[in-house]
Amino acid sequence: MDDAGSNKVQKRYPPFLKNSSKDRLQLFPFVSRSFVPSVFTVMNMVSGYISIVMSGEGSFVAACWFIILAAFFDTIDGFVARVTNGTSDFGFELDSLSDLVSFGAAPAYLVYKFGLEGLPGMTGIFVSSLLMIGSGLRLARFNISMIDYKKDSFSGLPTPAQALTITGFVLWMSGDPILPRHMMQSVLAWLATGLALLMVSKVNYDALPKPTADSFRQKPLQMSLYIVAMFCVLVFHSKAFFLAMLLYILLGIARSITMLYRQWQT
Repeated sequence: MDDAGSNKVQKRYPPFLKNSSKDRLQLFPFVSRSFVPSVFTVMNMVSGYISIVMSGEGSFVAACWFIILAAFFDTIDGFVARVTNGTSDFGFELDSLSDLVSFGAAPAYLVYKFGLEGLPGMTGIFVSSLLMIGSGLRLARFNISMIDYKKDSFSGLPTPAQALTITGFVLWMSGDPILPRHMMQSVLAWLATGLALLMVSKVNYDALPKPTADSFRQKPLQMSLYIVAMFCVLVFHSKAFFLAMLLYILLGIARSITMLYRQWQT
C-alpha cells in the first residue's frame, strides 16, 4: 500500500460519541449498550415510514401525528443514550438515516399529497422534493461538522423543526381551512421552499433548553416564552403549534441578522 492509502483520513467523531462500554463489564454481554437507544431510533424511522403510507392514503392528520411521534422518539433516543452510556458511532449514523426518513421524506411527501400534487407539470414534485434535499444536505453537513458541534445551538434550521412546521401548517389547514385551495397551494409551496433554504443556510438556531432551574436562571425570558408557547398550543392546538414553530424560525433569522449587523459595525 502506498503512502497516500496509508495516510487516508479517517472519519472522526467527538469524544462523547465514542462507545466507552468496552472498558466496563456489562450485565448482558450479548446486548450492547447502544441497543436500547437504537430501538427508539428505529421507532423514529418506522413512524416516518408510517407517515408516508398515511399520506399516500390521504390520511393527512394521521400522517402529521406520526411525524410528531417520530420527533418524540428522536428526542427520547438521545436521552436514553446518555442515561445508559450507550452513545456509539452506529447509533449516530442510524439516527441520521432515521431523521432523513421521518423529517425529510415524510414531510416532503405529505406536502406533495396534501397540496402540491395539483400544481401543473412536475412543479409539485420539484417543490416538495426541496424539503428532502434540504434535509439530506443539512444532515450531511451536521455529520461532518460534529467535531466542532456545540450542544446549545445549530447552524441551519434543524430538520425536526422544519418537519414540525410543515406538520403544524397541515394540521391547521385540515381542521380549519381558512385559505382557498389555490392560495393554500401557493403558501405551502413558498413555505416548503423557504424551509429548505433555511436548513442549508448559516442561520443560527438555539437548541431547546431543558426545563431545569439553571435554564430559568440563565435564560429567563427564553424559558418564559417557551412556557407561553406550550400553553397556547394546549389551548389553541394546531394554530398555535404552527405559529410557535414560525416564531422559533423568525427569532433565529432576526438574531442572525442582528449578529451580522454588529459584525459589520465593528
